[in-house]
Amino acid sequence: MKEFLQVLRRFVPPYKKYIALTATFNVLSAVLNIFSFAALIPILQILFRTEGAGSATHLMPWSFDNIKEVIANNADYYVTQLIANVGPTTTLLVIGLFLAFTTFLKTGAYFLSSATIIPVRTGVVRDIRNQLYRKITSLPLSFFSDERKGDIIARMTGDVQEVESSIMSSLDMLFKNPILITFYFGALIFISWQLTLFTIVFVPIFGWFMGCVGRKLKKKSIKAQSLWSDTMSQVEETLGGLRIVKAFCAEEKMNTRFSNINNEYRDAVQRVNIRQQMAHPMSEFLGTVLIIIVLWVGGILVLDNKILSGPSFIYYLVMLYSIINPLKEFSKASYNIPKGLASMERVDKILKAENTIKEPLQPKHIAAFDHQIEFRHVSFRYGEQWVLRDINLIIEKGKTVALVGQSGSGKSTLVDLIPRYYDVQEGEVLIDGINVKDLGIHDLRQLIGNVNQEAILFNDSFRGNITFGVESATQEQIEQAARIANAHEFIMQTEQGYDTNIGDRGGRLSGGQRQRVSIARAILKNPPILILDEATSALDTESERLVQDALERLMKSRTTVAIAHRLSTIKNADEICVMHEGEIVERGTHEELIALGGYYKKLHEMQK
Repeated sequence: MKEFLQVLRRFVPPYKKYIALTATFNVLSAVLNIFSFAALIPILQILFRTEGAGSATHLMPWSFDNIKEVIANNADYYVTQLIANVGPTTTLLVIGLFLAFTTFLKTGAYFLSSATIIPVRTGVVRDIRNQLYRKITSLPLSFFSDERKGDIIARMTGDVQEVESSIMSSLDMLFKNPILITFYFGALIFISWQLTLFTIVFVPIFGWFMGCVGRKLKKKSIKAQSLWSDTMSQVEETLGGLRIVKAFCAEEKMNTRFSNINNEYRDAVQRVNIRQQMAHPMSEFLGTVLIIIVLWVGGILVLDNKILSGPSFIYYLVMLYSIINPLKEFSKASYNIPKGLASMERVDKILKAENTIKEPLQPKHIAAFDHQIEFRHVSFRYGEQWVLRDINLIIEKGKTVALVGQSGSGKSTLVDLIPRYYDVQEGEVLIDGINVKDLGIHDLRQLIGNVNQEAILFNDSFRGNITFGVESATQEQIEQAARIANAHEFIMQTEQGYDTNIGDRGGRLSGGQRQRVSIARAILKNPPILILDEATSALDTESERLVQDALERLMKSRTTVAIAHRLSTIKNADEICVMHEGEIVERGTHEELIALGGYYKKLHEMQK
């Protein structure tokens, strides 16, 4: 219960007015229920002509000392007067109409109490999803290198849905059942405190039985949701690698792997659901046992001790039945809430993940890039493995610096330190003499444009992709950027021009076309610093020529850091840095490095 209340404290406060409304309507529903069923006493007295029916001859003055006798006497007096005036059968009709009217009001209040809790349920789930999405976009790239995309998707879909269906559906239990139980329990004490005292001895015993069955649900639910993540990861991997699956005729292998995971998930969910389904029959059985015990003890009070009248005992049973239903809801919640808490625990792994790339408390703002980028004694590691060691490099404004070397030598990691996708462990990265850790993150990244080996596009139109992050661009500016990127012609050949949707990840375009759209996006942003990460390595010769031409236009008057495997694309760079095992082992122009006869010359001859 403590964990459940902590979840509510985090997400429910914005919906206080709805909580107040639902509590008000629940109080009204409970009061009306008590008063409506109180009409059963005179009905039974009239029907069975029991002792006490029509015996009141005068009204008693109100007194809290003997309020029970006052209410019984005065109610009986009014019924007596009604019988005397209109007869017993018409009196039954009048009392019946009173019962129907109060029941109508009660059910209306009950409906309103449920209706006012729905905005809380749906709103909290929406807020959790929004927080998850914002957290995902704010977390550093290092977080996602340790997580599977399918697992994150599973947490945002299946786990959040489980929170909605388990925890949020139990809000009724928290804001309705305690109110109903309190009022109905008060009515039971008022009718017969002796019988109520005997009854409450058994309620904790029955609650203990229910708890025994539900204690293991959270652990089993965590395992089930973990297996759901494995299932989603398998689907995500299959969709991403479908071309390879078909190329290697591995459909049956993937089908078998998915089937095994899916069967394991089904078995885990089956165990959870079977245990969960025990809630209703067990609560039904224990409720019946309680009624039998009350019937036996109440019978003694009515028949032997004459402490309680027959109609009052029937009214007591009706109130007891009314209180059993909220108690059953509590028992269901003891099964549902652990499932939701298990999912919330998985959601919190993202929501409470530490963002290691922190905005400075008093960030320095920078509007333009004027002088140089400097790597000063920079060392970086992933975990315990050092990837960069004591890098010293100055990139002056307007110059092009190329990074070459074998895969895994640290080239991409080095350029990722400039926009603070990662932070260095030793040394510092400076822009115009200011440590990037002291700059506002958005100010820093506004200065930088990226063109990567894999063109990252979105399921949107050409216009939406080119203007990504530059929403105020005019049509003229969009077309100018596309022309510089050699993309305008093929865009205009599509059915709707710039409004044509390019499909998931630009799947309707060729590799060269995707790359030119991403270059147009970088041109429209017009950044003073440009990072090219093997932007032409995955293209055919003709596409490479078009893209290279677009890149050369983009690089004019900009400071460029280019990673390249094809040395032919960076011959004209102002400086080429050769990296090997996290260190810069050679640097100079193309001609100087060839003349040096070292590692660069070997790479060049291998490509020739």
